[in-house]
Amino acid sequence: MTVAAIPQERASAVSLDGRRFEFVAPVDATVDPGRFVTLHPDEGGTQLGQVDATALSGGSVVGDGRILGVISADGQTFDRGVSRAFARASVVDAAAATVGLLFSTANAALPVGAFLDSPAVTARLLADRFNRHTFWCGQSGSGKTYALGVVLEQLLLRTRLPMVIFDPNADFVTLREPNPRNADADAAAELADRDIRILRPSSADAQPLRVRFVDLPPRAKGAVLQLHPLDNRDEYNELVHMEAMLGTLVPDAIVPLLLERDTVASRSLAARMENLRILEWDVWAAGAEAVTDIVEQRPDATVLDLGGFAFPEESLVVALAVLDDLWAKRELRRPVLLVIDEAHNLCSPDETSPLHVAVRERIIQIAAEGRKFGLWLLLSTQRPSRVHPSIVSQCDNLALMKMTSPVDLAELATIFGFVPPAMLERAPRFRQGEALFAGGFVPVPTMAKMGGRLTREGGGDVTVPIRTE
Repeated sequence: MTVAAIPQERASAVSLDGRRFEFVAPVDATVDPGRFVTLHPDEGGTQLGQVDATALSGGSVVGDGRILGVISADGQTFDRGVSRAFARASVVDAAAATVGLLFSTANAALPVGAFLDSPAVTARLLADRFNRHTFWCGQSGSGKTYALGVVLEQLLLRTRLPMVIFDPNADFVTLREPNPRNADADAAAELADRDIRILRPSSADAQPLRVRFVDLPPRAKGAVLQLHPLDNRDEYNELVHMEAMLGTLVPDAIVPLLLERDTVASRSLAARMENLRILEWDVWAAGAEAVTDIVEQRPDATVLDLGGFAFPEESLVVALAVLDDLWAKRELRRPVLLVIDEAHNLCSPDETSPLHVAVRERIIQIAAEGRKFGLWLLLSTQRPSRVHPSIVSQCDNLALMKMTSPVDLAELATIFGFVPPAMLERAPRFRQGEALFAGGFVPVPTMAKMGGRLTREGGGDVTVPIRTE
């Protein structure tokens, strides 16, 4: 983006408390919200500021912002959190090197792209602040999933944080495959050396994605069979007495065994299994390695391709098995990042089936209590209203890509009150791949153009066939 510099002699600012500043500038100056500026008081050292809001007033642009810290006289160091009030200061665009100081002094180590207003400056996130829940949203076509892949790649390169990726559209199943269009071959090769497991319902080049029924806790078994311990007490009791045996049998042998017992409860339970077609599901391990066994081995990343099952309930069984197992072992305090792409599939406030409810309640519990145990969420979705509010409200990090819905933006402004409203208002004008980052995982609210992927994106739009004759 080409921008005009703020003419120093024609833009001035005042700060009454040393924390915020107000300014006036000519209308031909570019002072969009989010822009970094240097403040040069008539007396005292240079300070770095960020514009929060602007408005037209007569023939000038007026606005306000926050003071971020003091820049040394030689421009080589930055003292974050130290600032001074001033009666008058000239205002100019911050140099790329100056903005870089802000991020280097904050130990922001994850390069994800470039600043929108300063393309020469690399935008970076703080790796150690992914120990908070993160909400990632953007409407269809915003580049949301591609951009999420950029961040996950950097986490894999620069941290030892294991991640489990719930992948409903097979967007991350190629996370081990280098992107031939990316010039950073060394980083791509390093990423290829990471322990990345791809689990799919059926694929010759991936491990099978399976669950052991016997390992599920009673509540989860009941959700699978749509059984309530009191409303369906006879069938539930039959399940309790037989669950160990059912877990070791091949599916074809379960119904005959139940019928052989010839009790009212066993016959009802057999009919329920047949009616729900549960024994036809491919998700059952039947002696194969279960997904919980693989996650327990702590690979760098475990990608769960949830979209390839024949029955929609199977993906919910996988999610419930993994989340329940991690929650049961929470006291071990082993960090893991739970990446849930298209989070509305697992976190919708509207779904009422027993499996949906069980998965959603577990995620709500992890959102409320999991942080101190090292269970950290990264939720990605197109619309915040499609994710249960008790989950979104627990997120401390926000990544926002293009979003034009006034209702969704208003909801985000209410939940994430630490984001300057004027920056949120830029979201409808974002181009594909542009994003706003705010919260603990970035030193200051930052608008960036996302960088390229190191690995090949698994998803992507289907192109229209064009006639060439």
